[in-house]
Amino acid sequence: MDDRTRRKRGEAVRREILGDAHVDRARTEASDLTAEFQDLITRYAWGEIWTRPGLDQRSRRILVLGTLIALGRWEEFRMHARAALDQGGISRATLKEILLQQAVYCGVPAANAAFGQLRELLASEGGEERPKAARRSRK
Repeated sequence: MDDRTRRKRGEAVRREILGDAHVDRARTEASDLTAEFQDLITRYAWGEIWTRPGLDQRSRRILVLGTLIALGRWEEFRMHARAALDQGGISRATLKEILLQQAVYCGVPAANAAFGQLRELLASEGGEERPKAARRSRK
């Protein structure tokens, strides 16, 4: 596969996974310093790796989320968690299971931080429920 094809496929899958708004923003914000990096990740990460037939996109999303938790890359975690909820067919319940799984393999502090990030993300989008103590006190 040549670079032109890789770039075209990468652009399509990147938009499918992260959404048009994110990709358009990344393109608009590209500068002389970052334009080649944007092209690299479009061709390589999205056009070469995400388009491989060995794993479905749901599996790739779960792996990415787990890896970002392990590395503590919270901005990227929030971006991929939001995309998983919005475009990826991954539910809040599934995200919770991913975080619980990572507590065992990445450590409780990493999972605790991930739960905090997820709560902030959900709250910013109006989707976080009240804490259990607050629900009990209203009964």
